[in-house]
Order: sequence, then structure tokens, then C-alpha cells
Amino acid sequence: MFQVGSTVTSELRLGLIALQATEMEMTTTPAGCDPTTLHDGTPPGDSTGTAAFRFVQFLGRELSTGTFDLPSFPDIAIRVRQVLADEDVKPEKVVRVLSAEPALAARLVHIANSAAISFSGRAVTDLRTAVARLGLNMVRSAAIAFAVWQLRKSEALKGLEKQLEELWQSSTAVAAVAYVIARRLGGANADTALLAGLLHGVGKLYILSRARQHQELLADPTTYSAIVRDWHSNIAKALLEKWQMPEEVVIAVNECEDLDRDHAGAADLSDVLTIACLLVRLKEHPEEIDLQLQGLGAAQRLQLRPAACWQFLQESTDEIAAMEQALGW
Repeated sequence: MFQVGSTVTSELRLGLIALQATEMEMTTTPAGCDPTTLHDGTPPGDSTGTAAFRFVQFLGRELSTGTFDLPSFPDIAIRVRQVLADEDVKPEKVVRVLSAEPALAARLVHIANSAAISFSGRAVTDLRTAVARLGLNMVRSAAIAFAVWQLRKSEALKGLEKQLEELWQSSTAVAAVAYVIARRLGGANADTALLAGLLHGVGKLYILSRARQHQELLADPTTYSAIVRDWHSNIAKALLEKWQMPEEVVIAVNECEDLDRDHAGAADLSDVLTIACLLVRLKEHPEEIDLQLQGLGAAQRLQLRPAACWQFLQESTDEIAAMEQALGW
């Protein structure tokens, strides 16, 4: 049975308890049930069903220890995360930490000079000025983007290049759209929206990194997709809490797929991220945008009328493309 540690979030704890109940159900045979099948009707000899269950068990046990993290996560990203956790950190300290990774430092200067950020057109040539222009939230986002990019080269994730590329493209696209939505329509700080967009798929990344040792799952897209769908949001929440990300980012990443979410008051980061994810998903099917936005609370709070959405995307094309290019490695 699982031992649920104190480091696990309440939602994950509930998930583990539910999984514990499933484990008990599989080891007992209620009256009137066929003992030759599992609780969902799957024969015990079904290798995919067994592999899926064992993988979910593995995820649950790993999360319950509180020691989970992404494999081969670059040290520089961890150090940047730690130094930025101090709200009173001095710029000199941030620059000193960033200088330890020349590739990241160079990328920050590049982003500071990009069309998405440099509205004045005045070139930045040193890291200190780049950090001042970008702000700490953007620096944090760039460090996360750098870390995810580096993961694609990791030996621990060899063989997953295609899936990693898809996650990377999705993350940067959602981040860019979320940034532009926040800038144009409000609801959140644009830099925070960018960070939330980059991190919205971190639960999927975690599951993918662990599934590398379970090739039979990767060979069965239907089963694997079901596991990702059911687990990635809570895993992301646990990871982001461990990384001490801002609470509103943790909440937004956890809630962004809940299209029925409702709350009183003005639009918030969760609304921004929900719409960004939806628009990126419908990019190849623009004819569905109006229908998908009808009655959607997040769109209403952002005052994004379905009829005006396509026009908004058209007007924002260059801005979105500029941010995607800035984030690209």
C-alpha cells in the first residue's frame, strides 16, 4: 500500500487514496463478480492494462516520497529558481548566477534585443542591462525554457526526441499566446502569463520522462494519453509547489483545462492560460473557435467575444510570432 507523505499536496493525496482503493479492489473479489477479470473488465493477462496499472502505481509511489523531480534538470535552472525565490535578491547576485552558464546568459541578451521585448530598438550588449530590461519574471521564464531545451539533449531521455519536440513547441506557443492575451486583454501580468504558459505542460514532461522505462505504454497511444490526461495536472501542481513557483502560476497550470471553471470578479491568470491553451489547440481548426468560446466563462471575463476572436488572433500574429521566436533556442 502507498504511504502518503506530508509533502504531497491534498489533491495528490486524494489521488493516491483513490489508487490505493483500486489496488485493494484488484486484490479482492466482491460477491457476484467474475474473478477472472479486473474491476474494469480487463482480463488479468492483458499486458497493456497491467503495464498501465503498474506505471500509475509507480507514479503514485514516487510522488508520495516527496523526492520527485525531472531527470537531468540543468543545475543552472535550479540555481536561478533558488535565487529568484528571494523577493529581495540583488540584481548583482542574479547576474552572477546567470553568468555561470554562458549559453543562458547569451540567450537572455538575445531575448532582451528581440522584437517582442525591445520596443525602443536600442541594442543591449551586456547581461546586467539585459536582466534590467527583461525583469526577474522574464529571467525566470528564460531559465525554464533553457532547462527544457537542455532536457531534449539529455541521455536520460534519449529516444523521446519527437515527443519532447512536440511538448516544447506546445509550451512555447501557449506561452507566447498567453503573453499577448495578458498584454492586450489584461487578466494577469504578461511576464507571469508567459511563465505559466511555459510551465503548463511540465506534468506531461514528467510523465514522459518516467514512461521511457515503460516502452509498452509509449507504444499504446490510447492508454498513454489516458494516463497523461488523468495525472498531468496534479503532477504539475506538485512539481511547481516544490519549485516554489508563484501561487497564481501553480493554480493556473492546475486549472487551465477546466473549461467549466467559474469565479466571481475580474479575469485572472487561470482565465488567460485557459484561453491560450484553447487557441493554440484550435490553431489548425479556426472554424471551431467561435463554437468553443460560446458561453465559456474565461472568455467572458476577458471580454473576448467569439466573433472578435479571429480578428484578435490576426492582429496579434506578429506579436505572437516575435515572442515564439524569442523563446526558441
